[in-house]
This record gives sequence, structure tokens and C-alpha cells, in this order.
Amino acid sequence: MSDKPEDRTYPLNQIYFYLTEGCNLRCRHCWIAPKYQSENNSYPALDLDLFKSIIEQANPLGLTGIKLTGGEPLLHPEINEILEHIRTENLDLTVETNGVLCTPELALQMANCKNPFVSVSLDGTEAKTHEWVRGVEGCFETALQGIRNLVDAGLRPQIIMSIMRQNKDQMEEMVRLAEHLGAGSIKFNIVQPMARGEKMHDSGEALSIEELVDLGRWVENTLSSSTPLRLHYDHPLAFRPLGKIFANNGDGCRVCGILSILGVLANGSYALCGIGETVPDLVFGHADSDRLEDIWTNSPILLELRKGLPHRLEGICGYCLMKRLCLGSCVAQNYYRSRDLWAPFWFCKEAHNQGLFPDTRTLTSTLQEGQSGMVGSVE
Repeated sequence: MSDKPEDRTYPLNQIYFYLTEGCNLRCRHCWIAPKYQSENNSYPALDLDLFKSIIEQANPLGLTGIKLTGGEPLLHPEINEILEHIRTENLDLTVETNGVLCTPELALQMANCKNPFVSVSLDGTEAKTHEWVRGVEGCFETALQGIRNLVDAGLRPQIIMSIMRQNKDQMEEMVRLAEHLGAGSIKFNIVQPMARGEKMHDSGEALSIEELVDLGRWVENTLSSSTPLRLHYDHPLAFRPLGKIFANNGDGCRVCGILSILGVLANGSYALCGIGETVPDLVFGHADSDRLEDIWTNSPILLELRKGLPHRLEGICGYCLMKRLCLGSCVAQNYYRSRDLWAPFWFCKEAHNQGLFPDTRTLTSTLQEGQSGMVGSVE
């Protein structure tokens, strides 16, 4: 089989549907920054017929799964019909929700889909912290009830905790809470310097690179051994133990499948992902006027990524031994910060600049070791 990008085929395995422009919470770290939606105001959501049409066009391209996110996906006025259509189409279901609207009925409907995986955001082990992050009073207890409803429906949801200065000391408590609730895993997200998250980095509310690297070691080497839950600390692959990357326990090589996914925004636009909400350069067309096959096959940015990843990655990402798996960690983030698809990921760049990037994961160290061995053999 040829390894040339132009000779490969790229099935469209998964579509990320950003179903709503609005959200019922006001999270201070959100990388999309949707508009706040309450009982008194609402914002556009993806048209149901358009949703069905996109899936119909995607099936011949290799579609196997759907991810529903937002805004807040459960805000969609026809979320029941959307879930039923996914079930009828026999597609894998992934849902990212804040849990507030996760009723027993919706939980059961998600559980009835193929291979359902639901994650619920929970950023503190008590109301004060969680609601400081999420910006709406009362959302802690409703999120907990949403998790309980999912568990009662037979699911073991993932809890997503975005780590920042305000809540970093509650990480171990979160593991214990997740065990008590019946969750299946925890993902510790790093606040990304995008949209609202960028303001948190500027203000010092986000953690420094040294703190993030140290926390990663602690989660990988200590906290994970204290629980039967799967723990995933969302730092780049270069910082993860090889045993975790290639594990067979469902907590192995989780990376953005940039070459096999496509985003659909709430207005029906095709985009690289939700980044299209704030970076129009990464919007490719519209489902009302463009055939999905044409977008997937001929979009200049998608073609450029297929030809360029990973060998065109720059900076420390270009020298990283994990680049064929990692693919720059988050191309959308890299482009947001630099308007360059090949720019290094901010985390790795900052770590490298401060001498915190693992030497054993760089091509230069491997070459140096090889050259040393050659010199020794000559002598």
C-alpha cells in the first residue's frame, strides 16, 4: 500500500455536529464562547431536515459515528428526533453535555443508541466552585442529577473536569465523587488559550506550563493507580507514558482524528470543527448549497492537511517522535493562534522553551544517540 498522501483514501468516519449557537451556561473557559440562552431568549439551532440530509450524504463516505456537542446539544428543540434518527441509522453516538438538561427520558434515549458514549462537564466537587466556572446558579445539582440519570439508564458516563487555578486541588476529590456517582472515566481537560480560555491564560486563572506538566505526571503515575476508573489527562502524547498510549484498556491513544472528521456548525456550515465559529477561514461551505462529497473530497484546506500532516509540522512538533500519532495535537488551536496550519501546539512549544519537553520524545535526541553509537563502533 502506498504511503503517499495523494494515493490514500480518507473515509469520513465521524461528523461533529455543533447543534446550537446558544448555551444555557456561561462557562468562563469555553473555546467556542456560544451566546447565553435562557427562557427569555434563544439562538439558532441546526435544522432537522438538514441534519438528516447530511447523514444521508455522509453514509457512502464511510460514516460510522456522530458526535453531538454545542453550545449545549440538549438545548436543541428537536433533540429527541435527532437521537432517534441516529439510532435508526445505527450510528455510534458520542455526546458532550453540561448535564443540566439530561432528563431520565433523554438519558434512556441516548442509552438505546449504538455504542453510546456520554461525557458530562463537572468542574468542582461542590456548587461554589462548579458554578464559579459555569456562571449559572444551581447548575451543580442539576449536572449531578443528569449524571445519575445516565447511570440509571445503564450508561457509565465520563466526567470532564477542566483544570484551572480555582479547582486544581479538587482533582482527587473529583475521582472519589465520580466513583460514588457510578461514572466510568474522568477526563482532565487543560484550559486552551482560545476565546474565553485565552482571557483566563492572560489573567493567570489558567495554570502555568510547569504546573500543567507536574499535574500530568501526578495523574499518570499516582492518581490513576488509586482508582479503578480510567483517568485521561489531556496533555499531548509526548508527555504520556508509552504504556498508556498503547494500552488496550480504552485509555490509550486518544487524539483528534483530524483526517477522518468534519464539523457541522449550527447554521449548517461545514467547518474543520467548532473553531469555525470564531475563525471563518476554517469554514468550507454550507450544507444547503454544497454537496458533502465535494466538500470532503475537494476542500483546499482538507487537501492541504492530508498532504502536509505530519511532515510539514514546524517547531518542536516537527522534531517530535510522536507526530505521526499526534498530528500536531490540535490543528484548529494552532491555526487560531498563528493563522498557520503547521505551527507547533502551544503546550509543546512553551514546554520546549522552558526545558520541560521530554528529551526522549524528540528526533534530535534520537539522532544524537545514534551518532554516539556510530562513533563508539568506529573506535
